[in-house]
Amino acid sequence: MTQFDVDLFIIGAGSGGVRAGRIAAGYGASVMVAEEYRVGGTCVIRGCVPKKLFVYASRFAEEFEDAVGFGWTPGEATFDWSRLVAAKDTEIDRLNGIYIRNLERSGAKLVQSRAVIVDPHTVRLVAEDRLVTAKYILVATGATPYIEPDLAGRELAISSNEAFHLERLPKQIVVVGGGFIAVEFAGIFNGLGVETTLVHRGDALLRGFDADLRRTLREEIEKKGIRVLTGDTLASIEKTADGLLARTRNGEVLPAGEVMIATGRVPNTQGLGLENAGVQLDGAKAVIVDEFSQSNVPSIYAVGDVTNRVNLTPVAIREGHAFADTVFGGKRISVDHLGIPKAVFSQPEIGSVGLTEEEALAEFAAVDVYQTSFRPMKHTLSGRNEKTLMKLLVDADSDRVVGCHILGPDAGEMVQIVAITLKMRATKADFDSTMALHPTAAEELVTMREPSVRHRRNG
Repeated sequence: MTQFDVDLFIIGAGSGGVRAGRIAAGYGASVMVAEEYRVGGTCVIRGCVPKKLFVYASRFAEEFEDAVGFGWTPGEATFDWSRLVAAKDTEIDRLNGIYIRNLERSGAKLVQSRAVIVDPHTVRLVAEDRLVTAKYILVATGATPYIEPDLAGRELAISSNEAFHLERLPKQIVVVGGGFIAVEFAGIFNGLGVETTLVHRGDALLRGFDADLRRTLREEIEKKGIRVLTGDTLASIEKTADGLLARTRNGEVLPAGEVMIATGRVPNTQGLGLENAGVQLDGAKAVIVDEFSQSNVPSIYAVGDVTNRVNLTPVAIREGHAFADTVFGGKRISVDHLGIPKAVFSQPEIGSVGLTEEEALAEFAAVDVYQTSFRPMKHTLSGRNEKTLMKLLVDADSDRVVGCHILGPDAGEMVQIVAITLKMRATKADFDSTMALHPTAAEELVTMREPSVRHRRNG
């Protein structure tokens, strides 16, 4: 009988890897986890958690302004970037410690080292220069920011990784990209008083989201002072006596203290030794896996962003858990990647679940659109000119709600709850029979009675 040093070796201690290790250890497996940076992964250390803390910080300027309409006379407010960064670091240190303790408490062994695959059952720990054999290997190394290699002056740019650790807040910033990270950081910097320009090669922000959300978001962030340049991209970055100068292909010349590239992330597979074991990658260099997260090499699995399926932290966690259930718990569980709710912590916030209008029209012969746009109640006194948009998409033949899209305060919180109803295949009649909670913005979801548009496919 073949003997291995451990039952499971995990490369990467992010959300997916840690969950897989804890659950596998709970089933009695011997588990070793290698992490070359910090435990917690992108989300906890340099992603959604610190980003949302920065979002909170950036909203206070408007809160102070809005307070005047409610009878308050705020004093002079000042902002200290270094204090925010220090407070964020303290919280990340706390979370990092919790992740380490939870992993070790489960019985898994954590090794601070880069790990490289040698063969289907062997991994080399680089820091210790030793080999570890494992019955199974799980790759959970996530993704890394992408900056075009042929961009002139690319070494002068920062990614979201560096944005969390800037020594000082710039007076001007150019953010390049049109996805989650780009629009979120544009809102953060703008809210903190930085003159912000957002450059995106596409004709609309947030590809993959409903068109009405995309259009309305641009209108709203431009109201807040963000300059948005679409149909353009960066040609070069150069250093000047005053800072940086970004030039676009359409001829825009943009002075900046920082240039942040947020044009996407790529699977973090480089240098892992996957080729040594014959693991197949796709064109994006992601690990190709089946519905149970197994690669073409039976002993090697992968979860999370490194597989480039749905690149969201809760998905990585669910995939890691399902992997452990399947391989060590005997439960044979796969993850349903449909109907996953998404939130963009832009300003205003976006929450979305289910099909966009375009997708619904492609899938169903008859689609009813229920849509409303209004000024949030708070701004009737604050005087702020900001819209909330809500949209439900219904398959008219079955009456089932197939999509929900919200732009406005707490959109993510609302859509998380709506996602449950879509998972349960709720109908528009179910929404209509639900009592409204007044006065809330969310009550609009159960009080929209007549369709804004009825789409019917001929033939």
